[in-house]
Amino acid sequence: MLDLKQPEGLGVLLRLARDADVLVHNFRPSVPPRLRIDYETLRARNPRLVYCAVSGYGEHGPLKDKAGYDQVLQSMTGICAMQGSSDDPHIVYGSVVDYYAAALLAGSVASALFARERTGEGQFVGISLLRSALAMQSARLVWAEGESRNVYRDMRSGGITGLHPTRSGSLYISANTPHFWAALCELIGVPALAAAPRYDTVRKRAQHAAEIVPRIREALRARTALEWEQHFGERVPCSAVREVEDMFEHQQVQAEAMIDTFHHPLVGRYRGLASAYKFGEAPDASRAPSAAPTFGQHSDAVLAQHGYSADEIAALRSCGAIA
Repeated sequence: MLDLKQPEGLGVLLRLARDADVLVHNFRPSVPPRLRIDYETLRARNPRLVYCAVSGYGEHGPLKDKAGYDQVLQSMTGICAMQGSSDDPHIVYGSVVDYYAAALLAGSVASALFARERTGEGQFVGISLLRSALAMQSARLVWAEGESRNVYRDMRSGGITGLHPTRSGSLYISANTPHFWAALCELIGVPALAAAPRYDTVRKRAQHAAEIVPRIREALRARTALEWEQHFGERVPCSAVREVEDMFEHQQVQAEAMIDTFHHPLVGRYRGLASAYKFGEAPDASRAPSAAPTFGQHSDAVLAQHGYSADEIAALRSCGAIA
């Protein structure tokens, strides 16, 4: 950890950036020039640097220096209204905007590094929570010429595809395609619904959802959500509603080795996600995952790799430039 407000701390960052492939920060756009770590400054020292700035709203415009937070952006961009309504909005918990922004960051930085392999030059990469929140909704963020503002874009066939109560627990069913719709009707014991011309398209089923949904839900009361999940098997895409804690022991999660045990110097042992991806040929594929470091945990090792002596590191720590 560096204190960039101290000359010694800034000096360390400039030295590290000289040989770095990528630098990522999440300062507001006005902060890097003030700290003298803006893209132009660092690019002059290292033209191959991929410089990634993560912000709430981007580098330009009236909100560029406003603090950005996941649920603030959810509220601003329609996500909350989409989960409920404008009169009864619902937050999507789990920091989905933050995590999607991180995924965009990884993809864009990888693309910039690939471009550097061809050109020899690094570049600026801008990621914002605003872009993330809108990209997540790009299928609905479409406004054709001549359409009114209040175009209904529900893709859930009027509630047939969606969450349904069962004898115990809730079940999500996806049954928009003809064969999944037919399989659903067969397996819950109402094949006449699938055979009726009145309901033979998604649009028709959405128009007559008030007739169909009560019959589906009446049939679903015969079993629990977990029983229906087993009964539908591969024929109807579905899932019982679970809590995230249930996933630690889920057979599919275990089969894919998604959970591992970590040791943190402050927290101790805990279980968590091992990796969000899988590489077959990567050099580090067999390396055991590690917990997030504490502040300053790797400072000595990183500085030593960049030529700092033990005495220089001790001096930097003594003046508070590093932790």
